[in-house]
Amino acid sequence: MASIFTRIINGEIPAYKLAEDDSFIAFLDVNPLRAGHALVVPKAEVDHLFDLENGQLQAILPFAKEVARKIKTVVPCTRIGISVIGLEVPHAHVHLVPIDSISDLDFTKPRAKFTPAEFAALAERIRQA
Repeated sequence: MASIFTRIINGEIPAYKLAEDDSFIAFLDVNPLRAGHALVVPKAEVDHLFDLENGQLQAILPFAKEVARKIKTVVPCTRIGISVIGLEVPHAHVHLVPIDSISDLDFTKPRAKFTPAEFAALAERIRQA
């Protein structure tokens, strides 16, 4: 069965897309730690990040770097934190989270809530950055 990320990649489930190329897609996390929390996902459905083919593993960070640059342009923060957890969805992915302190990357904290219109507006601002 296809992962939820594969279903997003295939257009079966809508997402607030930020960037996409032949190998990767980035979209806003709909259960974010804070505004601008995004996921960078390889289009190849591989469960563990370190099981990606070496070329894909090398290419994911430059793709994520450009997405992070755009997020930081739009969302006030000290920097963009990065986390690879891999327990939530059996499809490799990288979290990009605007942070001002290390506690901003605490995934046990209550999640921020936004309306679909707020997500859409933020995604548009990030895409245009």
